[in-house]
Amino acid sequence: MNIIEYSSKDILALEQRYRAMFVNSLGGFKSLSLIGTRNRNGQSNLAVFNSFVHIGANPPLFGFIVRPDSVERHTLNNILETRIFTVNHVRKEFYTAAHQTSARYPEDVSEFEATGLTEENKPGYYAPFVAESHIKIGASFRQKIDIALNGTIMILAEIMYISMPEDALMPDGFVDLEKAGTITCAGLDSYHSTERISRLTYAKPDVIPGLMDNIHSGH
Repeated sequence: MNIIEYSSKDILALEQRYRAMFVNSLGGFKSLSLIGTRNRNGQSNLAVFNSFVHIGANPPLFGFIVRPDSVERHTLNNILETRIFTVNHVRKEFYTAAHQTSARYPEDVSEFEATGLTEENKPGYYAPFVAESHIKIGASFRQKIDIALNGTIMILAEIMYISMPEDALMPDGFVDLEKAGTITCAGLDSYHSTERISRLTYAKPDVIPGLMDNIHSGH
């Protein structure tokens, strides 16, 4: 196997789009979600993100990254305006439509309509969900963190609502993403289905982890 090496100087010398693809791919497989929002005028918006990260479970917090605010960021603006949004897992049945939401549609165009995805509205919840998603999360904005190093923004939010197939929830609280049909991504445009190798037992010093038995779904 031939090996190539890059110094920080080499990386910065790469062409801009090539460098973005290259560095973005290095993080490995990432979460893939559609974030649904609505502005104060009722206009819905949908955008694909691949930076969902777990922050903590008590309270249930997560974060995601928004790129520099050099152009209109409808998702960011709507979240800051209404403080509510949804996170919807992507399945292979509609990953092409999910990818298309990254196009720069005008603010008055709903990506739901533009891509053929179905807007699902739940009573008492202002932001729209994606009907085709099997795992859906309702979130409330908690904090905006400006990252001075590159102008990106981290949004921290609290999980307020969850909807998922019952058989995807294991007795110990583990969510079986494969049963829910959730897919993943790499880089900016590569989409992947997954195959679990195994689940391992809780790690303890001087104890070799064992394989967990197959667990039947249930609460």
